[in-house]
Amino acid sequence: MVYEAPEYHPAFEEYCETIFELAEDDFDVIQARIAERLDISRPAVSEMIRRMEKEGLVSIDDAGISLTGDGQDIAVSVVRRHRLAERFLTDLLGLSWTDAHHEAGKWEHVISPVVEIALERLLGMPTTCPHGNPIPGSSYLEPDTRHLADVAVGDAFTVNRITEELEFTEGMLDFLEGSALVPGNRGMVTAASPDGTVTVEIQDRHVGVGSFAAERILVTAG
Repeated sequence: MVYEAPEYHPAFEEYCETIFELAEDDFDVIQARIAERLDISRPAVSEMIRRMEKEGLVSIDDAGISLTGDGQDIAVSVVRRHRLAERFLTDLLGLSWTDAHHEAGKWEHVISPVVEIALERLLGMPTTCPHGNPIPGSSYLEPDTRHLADVAVGDAFTVNRITEELEFTEGMLDFLEGSALVPGNRGMVTAASPDGTVTVEIQDRHVGVGSFAAERILVTAG
């Protein structure tokens, strides 16, 4: 299934994508969070949001910023292309998570519908990006997950998903990939510290995971 939306400037696409991903991770979408995610000044974000509101892409109320139907269509299209590109770049070209994430940020604005269909077919109709985040329009089914921080010492888990916030945290993708904390890998929590740090045994190694990451890594039981 291909999502087609009217063509907009890449900046509009990037903002729609950011709003979508913040909402996907259950954040209240406010200008300060958009500015932080995009590393852009708050005045610049404010101006862009006003432009997007005039274009009919977002609505603003006391609860924050939300995408309109048109804005959602743009976001879904961009997110879909980004996550398919990440799969291609990691699975077939062997790029690291970090390199693939940055490259996919460029590809997402230029992949045509015909290439999108070809990528999906070539990749075997994937349902998630390499980090476990769902590809819109795929046959993805949401599993019963919890945060790694909530797993008791001695309990086993399987990594399911690395939330988008961690993808934008400097050095985090390199750390997670290098530590084998990737979707599908099974581990066990072996220790927990008062500061929220957990120690896990995974792929025959012991890894300390700080509270920030542990609260944003989604896992399934066993």
